[in-house]
Amino acid sequence: MRIAMIGTGYVGLVSGTCFSDFGHDVICVDKDAAKIERLRKGEVPIFEPGLEALLAKNTAAGRLSFTTSLAEGVDGAEAVFIAVGTPTRRGDGHADLTYVMAAAEEIGRALTGYAVVVTKSTVPVGTNRKVAEVLKSANPGAKFDVASNPEFLREGAAIDDFMHPDRVVVGVETEKARKVMAELYRPLSLREFPMVYTGLESAEMIKYAANAFLATKITFINEIAALCEKVGADVKAVSKGMGMDGRIGDKFLHAGPGYGGSCFPKDTKALARIGQEFAAPMQIVEAVIKVNDEVKRRMIDKIVDLCDGSLRDKTIAVLGVTFKPNTDDMRDAPSLTIIPALLGAGAKVRVTDPQGRHEGEALLPGVKWVENPYQAASGADLVVMLTEWNEFRGIDLAKMARKMAVPRMADLRNVYDPDEVREAGFIRYSGVGR
Repeated sequence: MRIAMIGTGYVGLVSGTCFSDFGHDVICVDKDAAKIERLRKGEVPIFEPGLEALLAKNTAAGRLSFTTSLAEGVDGAEAVFIAVGTPTRRGDGHADLTYVMAAAEEIGRALTGYAVVVTKSTVPVGTNRKVAEVLKSANPGAKFDVASNPEFLREGAAIDDFMHPDRVVVGVETEKARKVMAELYRPLSLREFPMVYTGLESAEMIKYAANAFLATKITFINEIAALCEKVGADVKAVSKGMGMDGRIGDKFLHAGPGYGGSCFPKDTKALARIGQEFAAPMQIVEAVIKVNDEVKRRMIDKIVDLCDGSLRDKTIAVLGVTFKPNTDDMRDAPSLTIIPALLGAGAKVRVTDPQGRHEGEALLPGVKWVENPYQAASGADLVVMLTEWNEFRGIDLAKMARKMAVPRMADLRNVYDPDEVREAGFIRYSGVGR
């Protein structure tokens, strides 16, 4: 099948590349001429394990190409995906649909034959019907169906998630559109991965409900962690005991400095806003948003306490700034709240991250970037484990402690065993919920 993917951000680029690996003819469209030129050269503008090799493979095979011309991309396409950004709108927390509607209007003008226009972007309930209205207004004679096909890609594991999904959600209203979508995902159905067909509104809602629930699990265990610190319990033991219950599961029960990234902050805010608009307040989600902000501030207090109540002229080594490992994404990362607070309190901050420097240099002015954890810790008064990259899990703790002016650790991801840290020479250690 011929597919047009409008938008070469994280979702569009990964999805388009993976569809081409299924054997489809995919053309990815973006208005950013510099980005398109880089992609044509095989340069991937984001860090995602395995993506560069997969892109090169399918570009060489002639199944994947890139253009700045939407009309060229849409011409002859049987499915046209909208995969543009839906950032949080300033002032009201709603998803900004400016790019989605602009893409829909341009797609409508470019349609020459029947196509299924598929919204891959995360959009509020009712958006696909508005997309249909825009398409029809732009081209009254156009023949099309709309479909909702939300993505569930984890940054750092996106290719595996696309190729081996828990489920594929497809919202359609006609049998013709369903057949097109079934053919697109036929390689997955042959491997017996589940396809969930619903109406448009249900598909839109599934995405928000799933992300809000996962954000709730993270926030819940972070609240339990705060209580564990007060009563003398260990949140890691609590999480393990909870997660062994089949009704709960062990995923997303790891205490830390709060959730971040491109999805959870944006989608929880959007869902809360949708609830307000329809007079069905999402009270749990609203509480999750509030508590997640408080969790980050609690991490700052923990760091201050480890430094005896003052950060003035203290040197602090921060290990990791991306919102999670195996990505260069800094969107809503806890580091963007925590590090500026440390600098504002008078600390000198050294930072190391395997992939975060490219974006981090602009987002975190005032920090000193170094190449590895030992350089960061040299002469430091405190080391903060903020993103649990694999490179940081096997640190020689004794070597690090010897390099520090005052060997103290704030392990905000509970990577290390407290006793091992102390045995290595650290005089103070603080995890989360321990």
